[in-house]
Amino acid sequence: MEQKPIINNPVDVTKKQHFAKLKSYLHKKPPKKNLVMVASISAFVLFAGSAAALTLIKNPETLNPEPVVKSTYVPPPVIFKSPLTGVDTDELSTKRPVTGVMVENSIDARPQSGLQEAGVVFEAIAEGGITRFVAIFQEARPANIGPIRSARPYYVEWVKGFDARYVHSGGSGEALALIRSLAVKDMDHGQYGERLASRVSSRYAPHNVYTSMDRIDALGNELGFTSSDFTPFARKPDALADPAIPLTATKLDFNISGANYNTKYTYNATTNSYSRVMAGQPHTDQDSGKQITPKVVVALITDYSIHPDRIHSVYRTTGTGEILVFQDGMATKGIWKKESQSAPLLLLDSNSKPLPLNAGQTWITAIQAGRTTYTP
Repeated sequence: MEQKPIINNPVDVTKKQHFAKLKSYLHKKPPKKNLVMVASISAFVLFAGSAAALTLIKNPETLNPEPVVKSTYVPPPVIFKSPLTGVDTDELSTKRPVTGVMVENSIDARPQSGLQEAGVVFEAIAEGGITRFVAIFQEARPANIGPIRSARPYYVEWVKGFDARYVHSGGSGEALALIRSLAVKDMDHGQYGERLASRVSSRYAPHNVYTSMDRIDALGNELGFTSSDFTPFARKPDALADPAIPLTATKLDFNISGANYNTKYTYNATTNSYSRVMAGQPHTDQDSGKQITPKVVVALITDYSIHPDRIHSVYRTTGTGEILVFQDGMATKGIWKKESQSAPLLLLDSNSKPLPLNAGQTWITAIQAGRTTYTP
């Protein structure tokens, strides 16, 4: 019988020793300081874990925080339009009171100051064929305006239509009476003197009375003339020239009274404005030296006569009449309307709808029929 070989498996004699040591360690009582240390560490770990868990529960976004996005969007500025001129301006300027200033135009008064900055200018004959202006301002604040001269009834009525403060130096008897009867916001240099205007030494009287918008505002605030309620002209954007449509009015002639006061205009397509010439010379501003260039020129056709005193002019300012409006190199026929001495002047198209004007300075000349010509 075959005998199976005896296989001797190795014996790990250390197992008993390790087991004995472990058993001995477990039966030993650990020192108190070790128990305290272990307990403290355990408590800290438990507290920290609980706090972290609560944080995650309360603020789940910390698990997946949203990225911080900084916007670079800048809202567009709010654009305000001047009620008087239609040009861009700030909100405060749209609420400024309107001011009408009588400006002289005799030969000794030239060149004038402030006309270039006026929003609307009315031009008419005062006496002896000599024209005079009432320059109307709102957002503009010229530092120098003049020379200032006396009031006339038709200027008073145009100014009243804008509910404007009226700056002048005296006036005809009829004009001064009309100022009172229409309750015009009167600012007469004859009454307020140096508080309103001063006489400059560079010119001789009576062509030397000048003021500024700061002085007008200071006195106007004292008098309570701080706002104006009026009907603005309709305004529109400049028209882009269409090569297919020929221009009809690039050269204008106004035969007002004589060589020293007649005016001409030349259309400038680059600026879409009309360069003003008076007495054969560019009509310039004294302070800037720049030529006056209104965006819109209006021939206000009306009746004209001489006052019974055989000196002063008389214009019909109420009712209706024809107008020729020059802008964008074109001529447009329309109608003017003023229902009363206090009512606003309306510029209407042939259908009696408001005739939109380009934004900027509007120059209005009161003139008799047949005295305005124009060519392409």
